[in-house]
Amino acid sequence: RIADFQEVLGEPTVALAKLRELCFSGIPFDGGLRCLCWKILLNYLPLEKALWSSLLKKQRDLYSQFLKEMIIQPGIAKANLGVSREDVTLEDHPLNPSPDSRWNTYFKDNEVLLQIDKDVRRLYPDMAFFQRPTDYPCLLMLDPQSEFETLRRRVEQTTLKAQPVARSRSGLTNVSSPLKATPSSLSEYEVLPNGCEAHWEVVERILFIYAKLNPGIAYVQGMNEIVGPLYYTFATDPNSEWKEHAEADTFFCFTNLMAEIRDNFIKSLDDSQCGITYKMEKVYSTLKEKDVELYLKLQEQNIKPQFFAFRWLTLLLSQEFLLPDVIRIWDSLFADAKRFDFLLLVCCAMLTLIRDQLLEGDFTLNMRLLQDYPISDVHLILKKAKELQDSK
Repeated sequence: RIADFQEVLGEPTVALAKLRELCFSGIPFDGGLRCLCWKILLNYLPLEKALWSSLLKKQRDLYSQFLKEMIIQPGIAKANLGVSREDVTLEDHPLNPSPDSRWNTYFKDNEVLLQIDKDVRRLYPDMAFFQRPTDYPCLLMLDPQSEFETLRRRVEQTTLKAQPVARSRSGLTNVSSPLKATPSSLSEYEVLPNGCEAHWEVVERILFIYAKLNPGIAYVQGMNEIVGPLYYTFATDPNSEWKEHAEADTFFCFTNLMAEIRDNFIKSLDDSQCGITYKMEKVYSTLKEKDVELYLKLQEQNIKPQFFAFRWLTLLLSQEFLLPDVIRIWDSLFADAKRFDFLLLVCCAMLTLIRDQLLEGDFTLNMRLLQDYPISDVHLILKKAKELQDSK
């Protein structure tokens, strides 16, 4: 299989259809194949290999520019504001209500930052990876000579209350899965010494920059669960040259992925054809085609798809399985030419694989099964989904 991948990726122009077919059955981790394939499947790298190095350089430089403009500049401005006591009536000041006020923007950004901070600190708490220091801390951020605030310092110094999780998109469903235990307080995390950065801090920066560049959607709880597996995959790339740029590469791949699924996070689109309600109904209509008895049972018990499929679809199943399994599922999802049609079939497969339990269970038992899915063998689920696809 590795040789098959190398052959397709070795061509001057990658044959996308062939690559999709290979990736659909799972990508080997060896030699950084997965990282490379995901970058192509998420439209970050073009199919012409000759363009790769110039494009990567351009995008990584652009990301550095974003860091300078959105984190470093406001930080320096804030550090400088305390230096001279000008007449505050003439200058911008913290109580200035004007929407153009830099302070006003700063405080608004802090609300978003505190929500991101809360969510990324508890990313995959069952794994030590996100708490560990990265081998490639962002030198722009960690310059000991600098006076500006890093995001970590900004969170520590901010006394604003974070927005309540009203921006959560989970409706009736809790966004965190019972599968994942959360440490009871942030104080349980060790604080890394100055000059070090934990992987979760890198994820925080990616999400903060994304929120600043996309004010229409900003940050919504759950985006941290989408960026986590992408960053983990790129930050563990065996090729150190690529691994070093995991932050910038993750940012652009995340942005491209969000361009395809962002409608799931926008409440006003819920009931439109591109919104999440439509997709949840589609899970049930597909189930009705494939297994009418199970469909009728769920209907009879008034188990609505938003009780479980909301989280499955919005977070691309990232909360239902352990990280290595999520990554394997994403190989197939990213390889899907119809872009996430296969996800609906995976959801149907998950339902049909526990049909006997669901047919016997009452409402409470069935809700528990669906909220904390019992099967952990993702290969079985993907095989079933493929059978459903082929039976169309």
